[in-house]
Formats: sequence, C-alpha cells, structure tokens
Amino acid sequence: MVFLKFFKPMLLSERSHAFDDDKFLYELKYDGYRATIHVSPKTIKVYSRNGIDLTSNFPELKSIKGLVKHETIFDGEIVSFLNEKPSFSDLQVRGRIKSKYKIEEKALENPVVFVAFDCLYEDGEDLTHFDLLKRKKILEKFGTNDNFILSSYSIGQGKSLFKKIKKLDLEGIVAKRIDSEYVPEARTKDWIKIKNYKCESFFIGGFIDTQFKRSLLLGEYRSDDKLYFVGKVSVDKLKVFDNKVYSRSPFCNYKEKEINYFKKLSKCEVIYIERTPNGNLREPVFKRMVENG
Repeated sequence: MVFLKFFKPMLLSERSHAFDDDKFLYELKYDGYRATIHVSPKTIKVYSRNGIDLTSNFPELKSIKGLVKHETIFDGEIVSFLNEKPSFSDLQVRGRIKSKYKIEEKALENPVVFVAFDCLYEDGEDLTHFDLLKRKKILEKFGTNDNFILSSYSIGQGKSLFKKIKKLDLEGIVAKRIDSEYVPEARTKDWIKIKNYKCESFFIGGFIDTQFKRSLLLGEYRSDDKLYFVGKVSVDKLKVFDNKVYSRSPFCNYKEKEINYFKKLSKCEVIYIERTPNGNLREPVFKRMVENG
C-alpha cells in the first residue's frame, strides 16, 4: 500500500436479517459517502470509493491533519448531520457544489464529519494484514475533533443493535468478523450490511424498457387525490402486464414521452431505504405484486 495512491476499499455483502455471533463486531451503518482519507501533518487526500478526489469538496476535513503524527490512511464515511441524524440528501447537495466560495460557506454553516471505522496504514506500515480487532485498537489511539470521530462497536450483539436503529429510523448496521483482514476491492462474507428497509405498496403507472431491464413507474395518491410519481424500480424484463398501455401519463408530476403508461393501475410491494425531501424513494427494490391493488 502506497500512502497517497488510491485503492478501492473493501466492500460489504448483504443479509436481510440481523444476527448474533461472538465472532463478529457490530457498528452503525452511516448514511454518507464511503471514503478513504490519506493524511499526514502536512497533507491530506480524500478519495471516494470510486477514486474521485473529494479533498476540495470538504475543506473542513483538513482539520484531521492535526490528529496524526505520521502518514496515515483511514477508511470510513463522510456524513452530514441534520437534526442529529445523518442526512444523505444534505450531503448530496454539498457534493454537487462547484463554487469554491459556496463550498467554504457551507463548510462553516454545517461541516461534515468523517466517521472512521478502520486504520489501514501508519508510519510506513501496511496494516491491512492485521486482524480487525487489532486495527480497531490502533484506530482508538487517535484523538477526535469536530470533523473526525470513531465508529463505536459492540461484539456479539447484532439483534439488539438493529432493534435500536429501527427505533431511531437509521439506515442499518454492519457486521464484521473480528479476525478479518482488510482486502481492498473484495466483497466477502466477513463484512455484512443489514439495512433497515421500509416496505410499502405503490401503484404502477407505467413502465420503461431498455435493452437490459424494465423499470416500473411507481406512484401514490396524496391528500389532493392526485397520483404522484415517487420513483422507478427494476424488475425482470420478462414480467408481462395484461393491461393496455397509453401515451398519457396518469401522474400529476411526471410526463415523459415514449413511455408505456397505464390507465388501469395495479399495485406492487417495494422495499426502500428512505424518502428524499420531495417524497421519492431511495434504493427501491421490487418485492412482489399485490393482488386486487
């Protein structure tokens, strides 16, 4: 591992239900940007999981330089907090700003926080071959400030932690084998995410076909008795609908051309992470059709 050279971080597999296992530690899954921070007392580089240099987007993270004595690499999540909860929508707004003046203004108004959950490199030594608990102990020797905190964890008790995050309506938890090495770019069963999905039924107002997939257009009726578009969800392209298609949109807020719209609306059940500020679904996943929708 080279100090300032980008590498793709270790990835997570997924399970649908929380579990207890003394071979695993459990921590919160923060809703933010996965990032690695390469920092020394004199320099800092912030890379997204895809290698995008985010250093200039979040200048407040430069304060982390004051917490290290040597060249160090942290893995973690850039998080924007709003009303004491992670706000992915607020973070997306920050990430899209191009003006240096506006970036600095936002950094002062509502600074982001880097939640560190791993230490991969320190003072010329590659730590990725150490087991996770040893890397956690190394991470714990670093101080914290307004822009840098450490992810807390517990061992063995995944179900109780998941129950707590459901009450708080947070994104989910992560389970990691305590003896796992850090393998860049790998997706293994050593690291597992368990997401706090919501489940609702929505009307299907039409569909879009591309070469590789079919996307259903989802909607819901609101207090004014109008059908509002809330997002698209991918399904097997072989799924067949027997109702006729029309060119006129049934949605009051979505009217795109060359789409197959329905007059007779069926319903499907969808799981998703959360709603955006305008009511759209984040990360929707098709679950099943609902009879007599």
